[in-house]
Amino acid sequence: MIRGRDVAIGLGAALTAAAVSLAATGGTPVGTTEKAAIEKIVREYILANPEILPEAMERLQAKETAKAVAANRKAIETPFGSAWEGATDGDVVLTQFFDYACGYCRASLPVIDRLLKEDPRLKVVYRELPVLGPDSEAGAHLSLAVAAKGRYADFHRALYAEGRLDAATRSKLAARFSVSGAATPASRGEIAKNQSLQGPLRISGTPTWVVGDKVVYGAVGYDELKAAIAAARAVRSPVK
Repeated sequence: MIRGRDVAIGLGAALTAAAVSLAATGGTPVGTTEKAAIEKIVREYILANPEILPEAMERLQAKETAKAVAANRKAIETPFGSAWEGATDGDVVLTQFFDYACGYCRASLPVIDRLLKEDPRLKVVYRELPVLGPDSEAGAHLSLAVAAKGRYADFHRALYAEGRLDAATRSKLAARFSVSGAATPASRGEIAKNQSLQGPLRISGTPTWVVGDKVVYGAVGYDELKAAIAAARAVRSPVK
């Protein structure tokens, strides 16, 4: 996690470097004395205007997160089996990291349905991230077994409709979708991959969303997700 002190140091260094570079544009190298004077000015500016630090921290975190998304885009946007909905070759991919035991994730389903209904170019990818205990993990393995069979969307809604993620519900749905639901090397690998993304993407809970180069945390609702999708699309297709 990026701390305020780190931001202050990084911001100070960046401002100092910019000031030194500007001072040297005349062709004369900036000496030690001049550099020290510039550093003093930068430090005094930060101390006199501490309100710039939260904004600087937010921008720095967003920049670092965008780098992490870019470095892991294939792992984030490539679905496991049929664990996706919407446009096959959508121009924007909205990825949801979720847990079936998470009430906020369940509450987000109507939002996803609305986005998919309104946006024929959107692709939604679901990533299992069981963080709420053994039932969550068992539900994730069952879900991935269905995804491998090609019936993920139906199962996804059927499980949420049940309202519970207990053994009885899992057994009922396993029979309905003709899978065992037992953990497999493939499902273990998928969950492990998703868990490995928690650190780089700073995921601490569910739901977490990734769209474009942005990570959105929590059950933010329709308006924020729609705006994030529009922003991602604008970057892909800038107005000329």
